[in-house]
Amino acid sequence: MNKESVLAILDTVKDPEVPVLSVVELGIVRDVEFDGDAVTVVLTPTYSGCPAMQTIEDDILAALNAAGIAGASVRTVFTPAWTTDWIPSAAREKLRAYGIAPPGHSGVHSPVQLRRREPVVCPFCGSPNTAERSEFGSTACKALHYCNACTQPFEEFKAI
Repeated sequence: MNKESVLAILDTVKDPEVPVLSVVELGIVRDVEFDGDAVTVVLTPTYSGCPAMQTIEDDILAALNAAGIAGASVRTVFTPAWTTDWIPSAAREKLRAYGIAPPGHSGVHSPVQLRRREPVVCPFCGSPNTAERSEFGSTACKALHYCNACTQPFEEFKAI
């Protein structure tokens, strides 16, 4: 057992709010630590109040247990704060193919930042002629948009 094999297991654990991405692709798995035979997965939540964290922790432990890694643990860390910049480009494309506009790059350089209001490209037709309908979609990390070109509603994974 090594870090790569544990990460491969974790790559099968889907985010319950965005099931097209694994917890690894989402960028919340920060590290895998070993202390003898004990395995600890280090996570950074997308935000401190994320309601899916307990489910994610349970799913991680279940996947590790199913792979024969019993007694693993999860440790949550809040620094550095998670950013959508940790989502790799291949995962961003999975979001687009799933019908969620991927986040732009956050450009986080300070603890206080205003959300940029660049046009959000429709994941269905590619048009930038879209309008935000609600700052919040089905989860706090997504916003609801409408495409004026193809008339499809869609969510945007907000850049933070």
